[in-house]
Amino acid sequence: MKHQEFRRSKLIEKIKDTSTWDVIVIGGGASGLGVALDALSRGFKTILLEQVDFAKGTSSKATKLVHGGVRYLAQGDISLVKEALHERGLLQKNAPHLVKNQSFIIPNYSWFDGPFYTIGMKIYDLLAGKLSLGKSIHINKEDTLQRISTVRSKGLYGGVVYQDGQFDDARLAVNIAQTCIQMGGVALNYIKVSNLTKDTNGKVNGVIAHDTETGEVFTIQGKAIINATGIFVDDILKMDKPEAKQMVRPSQGVHLVFDKSFLPGEDAIMIPKTDDGRVLFLVPWHNRVIAGTTDTPIDEHSLEPVALEQEVDFILKTAGRYLTKQPTREDALAVFAGVRPLAAPTGNSNKTKEISRSHKVIVSDSKLLTLTGGKWTTFRKMGQDTIDKAIKIGCLPQKESTSSTQKIYSAMPTTDRSDHMYIYGTDQQAIYALVQENPEWGNKLVQNLEFIKAEVIWAARNELARTIEDVLSRRVRMLFLDAKAALTAAPEVARLLALELNKDQEWQKYQIENFQKIAKNYILK
Repeated sequence: MKHQEFRRSKLIEKIKDTSTWDVIVIGGGASGLGVALDALSRGFKTILLEQVDFAKGTSSKATKLVHGGVRYLAQGDISLVKEALHERGLLQKNAPHLVKNQSFIIPNYSWFDGPFYTIGMKIYDLLAGKLSLGKSIHINKEDTLQRISTVRSKGLYGGVVYQDGQFDDARLAVNIAQTCIQMGGVALNYIKVSNLTKDTNGKVNGVIAHDTETGEVFTIQGKAIINATGIFVDDILKMDKPEAKQMVRPSQGVHLVFDKSFLPGEDAIMIPKTDDGRVLFLVPWHNRVIAGTTDTPIDEHSLEPVALEQEVDFILKTAGRYLTKQPTREDALAVFAGVRPLAAPTGNSNKTKEISRSHKVIVSDSKLLTLTGGKWTTFRKMGQDTIDKAIKIGCLPQKESTSSTQKIYSAMPTTDRSDHMYIYGTDQQAIYALVQENPEWGNKLVQNLEFIKAEVIWAARNELARTIEDVLSRRVRMLFLDAKAALTAAPEVARLLALELNKDQEWQKYQIENFQKIAKNYILK
């Protein structure tokens, strides 16, 4: 079964058949996808180009929370929290297969923590208004231990329970790209923008891009050109103006993944104050536990950032203080690092945890629009603000946004999350139908893990997956859940992809070697 509209060749044809686009979005992470979704919701002819794969950068390496940001509340950034809580509510309505209501417990180790955090979380609830996910409550020591059996009991007074959202970031990105295509737009991975084009007045009017698979070059004309490339926004700004000053202050966030035994219940733990003032989360995710995040200023960015020793030690040490079972390096099933594209501050604060997570839309003299900062939770609002700005500066005619009610591709309410296939929403049946087509595809990719071969076929046919890494990192999240198992699965994924994409042995060999290089960074030595 194949959705014709998701065929790469079909989308490439559309580029050639369209003389001018209303909106050209550079970047296929959370920000770019938010811009494309909003532009399409207003009826603008929209194309999105991503140099590698959707959400390959920061947008697949988040803490998997759709949240208002308890930390920003503590910093007094009320408007950001309010906006994010509103967006959290919308996202739960529009993508219920991927966004769920998650209970968090803040363990209290001093009598003062109880009333302090209870009041704080009540304010958090109030700011959510009608879109609240549930009331915060204080629970006693016994209840806390009953709900989190692995939390350290010595010195424990009780806990504060609150509700927040939790999601699968890369799966949401893929589904938003599919939504954009179904709305009549083009969203393509592996198309790299190498330059901008300008009219005689020096205004940006298009991009030059090439297909990194075939080398084919396209000159694409558009009315509003949007730079939404996350940590790479400065590269595009320099195409516009070589002397452009840096907009982004990169900050690295690292997460470790453990098996469920470290946090067997349904609740997540939020540690509000660590040694260096950061918040640390321990969150159940796809039947594993994610622990993070760090916040380390870095000088350069790359597509494959590597976790620093001190970041790994910080997470192990901090988590170990709160758990009865001390996590060690050997326990980590995977480690992943992402780089946040924080909007560079105007002052001289070097503490990246204090730089606001608010987004900014910057207009260059050439009318190139650059979206910077922001966070996954507010991706849609970031897109809306960017298109509003494009209208305001005269690139586009006035049209109202309807993205707040736009259902995301394959959305369906999900209550049973025991079967890992729930993430496919309404596509689940179609994937099972593939097993009818070829019973071998019903077999597991790796014996002791849940994923089946049909998911690889589905990713190639309907989710624009082109490489082993696209499949094992962002379609089937195996690299993030068990990096060693992903290495074991790689040759079989290469074989299945080669059949679907019509590739030879040489391609398979290259793919496996390339994936092995990437996967090394996800395994703690």
